[in-house]
Amino acid sequence: MQNDWINEIDKSWTLFLDRDGVINLEKEGDYIRNINEFTFIESAREAIADLSHTFGRVLIVTNQKGIGRGLMSELDLEDIHAYLLNEVAQIGGKIDKIYHCSSVDADSPCRKPNPGMAIQAKKDFPEINFSKSIMIGNTLSDMRFGKTCGMRTVFIKSNKPLPEIPHPDIDIVHISLFSFANGL
Repeated sequence: MQNDWINEIDKSWTLFLDRDGVINLEKEGDYIRNINEFTFIESAREAIADLSHTFGRVLIVTNQKGIGRGLMSELDLEDIHAYLLNEVAQIGGKIDKIYHCSSVDADSPCRKPNPGMAIQAKKDFPEINFSKSIMIGNTLSDMRFGKTCGMRTVFIKSNKPLPEIPHPDIDIVHISLFSFANGL
């Protein structure tokens, strides 16, 4: 079977998660600008808590060009992420670190699909092995980020169009983060 690797997941694996559309509801045509606009997708908190007991590291990698466009501040983003971390911790889960790229430049090394955030994560956590890592996201940019780094990829169906399947950048498709966590 093509996805036999799913049975090999243990504490030596790292999970990379996109944020908007995977963990929280997206705002169509806009950005989540402050904590009042942040709403968890149903059962996403519980999924992260479960996954944090399965994977050795759980990391979030998120493009946040709303900052680069001056629509929100770094402090707004810090507040959102502090809330996210606290909510997951309250139910027994953990997220090891959140990486973000606020650049509006598509060529920025940190902007997905470019691998900058993964490279920084590897510097922070040298035990990360990208061949034992999974990137979960809801865009082809997320999938390309994962594949560029040598990760497995899981595409989450959201309000974005589903690419034609099979797709070379997508290993598995799930309807939600909870669905993926439930399948392990």
